[in-house]
Amino acid sequence: QVQLVESGGGLVQAGGSLRLSCVASERTFSSRRMTWFRQAPGKEREFVATISSMSGSSTSYSDFAKGRFTISRDNAKNTVYLQMNSLKSEDTAAYYCATGVAVGLVTSKDPSRYDSWGQGTQVTVSS
Repeated sequence: QVQLVESGGGLVQAGGSLRLSCVASERTFSSRRMTWFRQAPGKEREFVATISSMSGSSTSYSDFAKGRFTISRDNAKNTVYLQMNSLKSEDTAAYYCATGVAVGLVTSKDPSRYDSWGQGTQVTVSS
């Protein structure tokens, strides 16, 4: 398993922005697809965005994230980011980064495919 540590969450007003970071311990970070999920109280964990390995040239977003969130990676820093703009109260949740050995684009939305998770970072959007 890979150790993942998220940061960057906090309290923000609706319409504001936050940038989440996730640092991985794995030195083969660049070869791993990285994905962000979120989970609100009483709800299931849901897919937010994913980025392909190496150059990160391929990204995919959930419908609610398209046009507002951007996933990116810096392999030199073993870090994946989630830039969140135009935040809404319904974005309030704990955000988790995840990675798995054999996760591809098709399976990237399924949390059960991942074997490494961070501890999560809380995002609270006030209206």
